[in-house]
Amino acid sequence: MREKQARLCHTRLAWPAHAIESRARPLNTGIRVNAIRLTRFTLSSALGAGLTPTLAMLRAQRSGITRQRWETLDFDACIGEVPGLDALPVRADLARFDCRNNRLAQLALECDGFAEAVRGAIARYGRSRVAVLLGTSTSGILSSEIAYRHRDPATGALPDAHDYSHTHNSYSVADFVRHYFDLAGPAFVVSTACSSGAKVFGSAQRMLQAGLIDAAVVGGVDSLCLTTLYGFNSLQLVSPDPCRPFDAQRNGISIGEGAGFILLEKTDRPAAGDILLTGVGESSDAHHMSSPHPEGLGAKLAMEAALRQADLAPAAIDYINLHGTATPSNDAAEARGVSSVFGAATACSSTKGHTGHTLGAAGGIEAIIAALALQHQFAPAGVNTQTLDPALACRYLLANEARPIRHVLSNSFGFGGSNCSLILSQVPA
Repeated sequence: MREKQARLCHTRLAWPAHAIESRARPLNTGIRVNAIRLTRFTLSSALGAGLTPTLAMLRAQRSGITRQRWETLDFDACIGEVPGLDALPVRADLARFDCRNNRLAQLALECDGFAEAVRGAIARYGRSRVAVLLGTSTSGILSSEIAYRHRDPATGALPDAHDYSHTHNSYSVADFVRHYFDLAGPAFVVSTACSSGAKVFGSAQRMLQAGLIDAAVVGGVDSLCLTTLYGFNSLQLVSPDPCRPFDAQRNGISIGEGAGFILLEKTDRPAAGDILLTGVGESSDAHHMSSPHPEGLGAKLAMEAALRQADLAPAAIDYINLHGTATPSNDAAEARGVSSVFGAATACSSTKGHTGHTLGAAGGIEAIIAALALQHQFAPAGVNTQTLDPALACRYLLANEARPIRHVLSNSFGFGGSNCSLILSQVPA
């Protein structure tokens, strides 16, 4: 515990936003020096393991959501499952971390040359100068759910083999990644519901600019569990069909699972084609425990803050990856926030119809999808949506658009009014 607290105290040291911005001078390309580069990224979701199958599914406008009876559920659910995790135990030397969530993390770490890129950063900076900052909502709670089925019938005690600290504990996934790479730098988990995987970008940005670290592994991991499936179902927020964001007949979310990792590094000389983190906006509207402000005021504050930090006008944003959960109130609130900032001309879509809502991992996964949009110069359409809600004044894409894209905004909004917007930009040739 003392070791964990010592690592956490590093995160309390951060320069104020105005100090960070005062150090950044605009380049003639419109990108700032002391920028933060997405050096490498990877993900695994219901669309597949790695960037190649993900991109193929986005281009084909195909969904990974399927209807099934998962685990011990007593109802059919449309979920975005990552197949094969039961056959992929974690590395033998990390067996104490073995759970569905950490298996999912390991699957992603070993795609797209990501692990090799992190090891390269460790070689450049040292193992104490690379941070692990991840988002999750339920972590490895499935391991405890399974353990409860096997309690001692006389005492109620959980099985001796159940290791809460290394599996169920929210910090488990950051601890697992830290041990996977034998890192000694700051490590922590953000758990602010569905904004978790985006807010870690802000944490990393502040630590990089303050000189506390030289690189950070950021993103999020969240895996399917019964608590989430039954919990959202009890709130009557789960659709009986694959979710339909911004559809006139939308009726709830489809829960998914996934892992997304991004290696961030500070760079004084961005090269043509680099993907940079240029804006992070965070807000907390605290309107309601499970409902956003109906006018999207918290979302608006986050988007405006991201634009200010990136020094961009709203018209500069070429595509918005919406939070877009497909619940009536969330989509309506986000649409009002987006239209109040951007009007109705900016192309936008929600990719949760592809992956399902991956909760604490969504911010990281959708930032990676935004990066793919920049790399491959196309705006991905939403899937499953059939008839757009005419009350939502947004240019929601029902077909992919191949066109020049320079700046992309990605929204992630969580229960309790925790909001985060990210802006990613590509350095022009």
